[in-house]
Amino acid sequence: MSKSNGKLNVAAVADLHVKEDASVSYKDLFAEVSSVADVLVIAGDLTDRGKPYEAELLAADLKHCLIPVAAVLGNHDYESGHAGEVMRILSEAGAHILDGQNVEIEGIGFVGAKGFAGGFGRHMLSSFGEPAIKAMVAESVDEAMRLENALRKVRTDRAVVVLHYAPIADTVQGEPPEIYPFLGSSRLSETIDRFKVTAVFHGHAHNGTYKGTTPAGTPVFNVAAHIEKPTGRPYAVIEV
Repeated sequence: MSKSNGKLNVAAVADLHVKEDASVSYKDLFAEVSSVADVLVIAGDLTDRGKPYEAELLAADLKHCLIPVAAVLGNHDYESGHAGEVMRILSEAGAHILDGQNVEIEGIGFVGAKGFAGGFGRHMLSSFGEPAIKAMVAESVDEAMRLENALRKVRTDRAVVVLHYAPIADTVQGEPPEIYPFLGSSRLSETIDRFKVTAVFHGHAHNGTYKGTTPAGTPVFNVAAHIEKPTGRPYAVIEV
């Protein structure tokens, strides 16, 4: 589906939450995506509890995806302490699982990191007070640095950023304001805006808003499966 102008159709979804009871299959969805897009992005929460068997179920479904897949882990993928095993299983199934890395697909650099919480704008949490607060801020800063290091290594003209946590407040609107600080961090958008980025995809905010922009104008898409999208499907399709 690549265009004569060299652009690609990127399908993007997040928060699949594959459960070990195999109650939901994504075989048909992945086959459908393969017919309308050139690349599939999955922006975290691939599994529901981060269990290896859940990853195996998703890996089996991904056999029906005939296009390249770039993905990041989400908070649910860390729940059981087997994130490394989840990454290994999905990588062996052919997916590019990005954890502070980038991969070039059809001339576009896909850059991925999980991201982390911390809040937005002037309400962003600062490293002050108890050690637990400082540890939380340190994690947020570390994820932003991982994203920056990956962006610095991109050698293509176009770059797409894949996160789980939101980089801006606009795309979490619809969620209770009280939980905004746990849905993402402006540190991510500050990093993104130091580079030439074509589009950003994230999930995590199931009741958020589909589209927003960073302060510098980079388009950001909340592609959680629960969000209403122009396609009318769980996934969005964006020309990049």
